[in-house]
Amino acid sequence: MDRLRFRSIFISDVHLGTRDCRADFLLDFLRSTRCDQLYLVGDIIDLEAMEQAPYWPARHSEVLAEFLDIAARGTAVTYLPGNHDASLRGLAGQRIGAIEVALDAVHTTADGKRLRVSHGDEFDPEHQGKTWLTWFGDYAYRLICLANRKLNALRRRLRLPYFALSILAKSRIGKALAYIRRYEALATARARELGLDGQICGHIHFGHLAEHDGMLYLNDGDWVEHCTALVEHLDGTLELLHWSERRAALMRAAAGESRPQPAPIPAWAQILSARG
Repeated sequence: MDRLRFRSIFISDVHLGTRDCRADFLLDFLRSTRCDQLYLVGDIIDLEAMEQAPYWPARHSEVLAEFLDIAARGTAVTYLPGNHDASLRGLAGQRIGAIEVALDAVHTTADGKRLRVSHGDEFDPEHQGKTWLTWFGDYAYRLICLANRKLNALRRRLRLPYFALSILAKSRIGKALAYIRRYEALATARARELGLDGQICGHIHFGHLAEHDGMLYLNDGDWVEHCTALVEHLDGTLELLHWSERRAALMRAAAGESRPQPAPIPAWAQILSARG
């Protein structure tokens, strides 16, 4: 099978060990692509959830095996643990097989952009201290995930494509949008302080490409609700991809430009959608 070729791929918020993880779509993505550098940008294994309710189907083992195989085949794989797999931060500077573990990284694109890469929980004021409001938010989010799982089980039976229910809440509720904008501003401010061109992260389960006062903000999304990854093409173009039964490019920051734009659906997405 011919694979889609990228220079770099960024994946986060897989949450292996939970029922909401879309390991099926992620495995298809990993087995359909090839890259020189793969960044695992945190919350790959949800150790917090597994402490409360152990859950580990065979598909989740297949995902881990695929990561190890990708690294063994020569792709440079970097694991940047997040808040749900934070205990792995103690392994920074070490390797798991051929996978390097680090706290953060600086990625240089083919067109020379220098981008900080980290999970992104450091920009989230909600994680500076647990309050009843934070608990309520977490509880409401779990309910949305449950509803999302039930809805898509029904859609599969009706032979309808995958639909991310939570995108409605995050894109239309004023408080959610204000939170996302604040998060983006904090992320890009940190990159500016370091003299970089932008920030790549995950954490908030909302894939997005944006420009803030000349700084790039790139969020690779998640594999729980939205099934998205950030990819870098060979010329340095950065693109946010959705990958389920329907596959498409969502947003793009073209090589040599700093203002992301909605991406026209490329030929490969149309072909894969027809096959899917």
